[in-house]
Amino acid sequence: MAIEVRIPTILRTYTGGEKAVAGNGASLSALIDDLDAGHPGIKDRLVEEKDGKVDLRRFVNVYINDEDVRFIGGLDAPLSDGDQVVVLPAVAGGSV
Repeated sequence: MAIEVRIPTILRTYTGGEKAVAGNGASLSALIDDLDAGHPGIKDRLVEEKDGKVDLRRFVNVYINDEDVRFIGGLDAPLSDGDQVVVLPAVAGGSV
């Protein structure tokens, strides 16, 4: 199962500068584990453990085929061959 994962600039140090990498997994959680096997350290930038529960970091947005994973199962969101996963850091700040 080949899944294209689009990597934001801030995380490309983990992928050797690659904008997109291929991964495998039946769920987002399995895909992140697969990515971390090939690109050590990237998982820690995407997920966190709090009170014994693993979840996406608060300021990381992940989309599967343009759908926000928080509305389609979070880390349990299912994946299929040919899906595209996009990782986007949330942007905040500025002044009024």
